Amino acid sequence: MSYQIYKSGTSIGANVSESIHAQSKADFISKLEIALKEARETKYWLELLHESETITETQFDSIVNDNNIIIGTLINIIKKTKENGETN
Repeated sequence: MSYQIYKSGTSIGANVSESIHAQSKADFISKLEIALKEARETKYWLELLHESETITETQFDSIVNDNNIIIGTLINIIKKTKENGETN
């Protein structure tokens, strides 16, 4: 499970980084939507780690809170980009 979190968690940053140099508005949104999917997958793996008691309640709460902020931020950027036609 830790390896899965490593993969999905680092993919969030990689896709956000790629979005900075997107070729179009659609490409920008697409890369951020992939990052959002990876953030949601990361949350799933964190929940499994928590349920298996691999991480403590305190660790889970802290990491999931950070992940929720990332999810919310990505949702807001995607939404505003679609509404305003901004590219980056």
